Amino acid sequence: MENGIREPSVKELQQLAKLFGMTVDQVLNFEGEIPQEVTLENKPGFEQLNMINQLDEDDKNVILKIIDTMLTKKKFKEFFQKNVASL
Repeated sequence: MENGIREPSVKELQQLAKLFGMTVDQVLNFEGEIPQEVTLENKPGFEQLNMINQLDEDDKNVILKIIDTMLTKKKFKEFFQKNVASL
């Protein structure tokens, strides 16, 4: 489908419509611009936070939990490196 080699089946159209919160008719007759890939990399911090704040509440909470986990892991790693190195 992506390379234009084959057409999607009805079932695939239904799945795409459901995935994007659209009707099959909207998928078939889509005339808007297809969104481009969004990346946070190499953007200023304020713009990264603004983009994260645009997410649905559930998605935003997942991102924040991931960040919390990574920061906690970093703190533990620094703690053990500092304290184990002194033994």
